[in-house]
Amino acid sequence: MPNQVKKAAPANFEQAMSRLEEIVEKMESGDLALEDLIVRYEEGMQLVKVCQERLTSAEERIEIITRNSAGKPVVKDFEAAAPVPAVAPMQGEPKNVDVSLF
Repeated sequence: MPNQVKKAAPANFEQAMSRLEEIVEKMESGDLALEDLIVRYEEGMQLVKVCQERLTSAEERIEIITRNSAGKPVVKDFEAAAPVPAVAPMQGEPKNVDVSLF
């Protein structure tokens, strides 16, 4: 009968990632029975969720320190960079383009 002891959630992101790496390494070794693989997979998925939640929480707390015109630090909320829009393909020939080989 496989060991199905549930571990408590890691205290921080680094511990969760470390445990997740251990699980992946053990699963890739090929030494586990199917039932053990399923138990490890379930634990791994819980750890992925913990990591995602901790990253989201960290993003929400990030602050960028900038200097105002007087040189004093100003704390601003983090704003994620906007995605770069895709460039539409050009239609027809470009205007005012000089193409020469020599």
